Amino acid sequence: MNLRVIIEDKYKIAIKAKNNNEINTLRLIKSAIKDKDIASRTGDKNQNIADSEILSLLQNLIKQRKDSIEAFKAGGREDLISIEKNEINIISDFLPKQISEDETEALIINLIKENNFNSLRDMGNLMNDLKINHAGSIDMSLAGKIAKSKLGS
Repeated sequence: MNLRVIIEDKYKIAIKAKNNNEINTLRLIKSAIKDKDIASRTGDKNQNIADSEILSLLQNLIKQRKDSIEAFKAGGREDLISIEKNEINIISDFLPKQISEDETEALIINLIKENNFNSLRDMGNLMNDLKINHAGSIDMSLAGKIAKSKLGS
């Protein structure tokens, strides 16, 4: 099923259940998707973004919340930390199972061997492959750090 439809269905359920936290987070997701749709429209291209781009957008939303949590910890704002964690949980429901750090490292090592990547010049190709084939299930910032360490050595 299309990720947009799933998000819309969850939104309708949240409205019926009067779950304000979920309603607000789902509105935020829908708004971010709509903004990305509008930004991607150019010339004759009038299509919405693909599910893979939505997955990437959801990961960015989670990253933003994690950054906010760090800032709120520094400011001693436990009330806001719990709100951000709740939003992360709601957003995470739409992402596939996340690949662990060990699995990410094994995947990167395998890709390096299969494609004969041997320097940092190959980093773009490696990251592109990960983005295409593992959208939504891999932490790209973690993958970047691991790939840099493997290709740099």
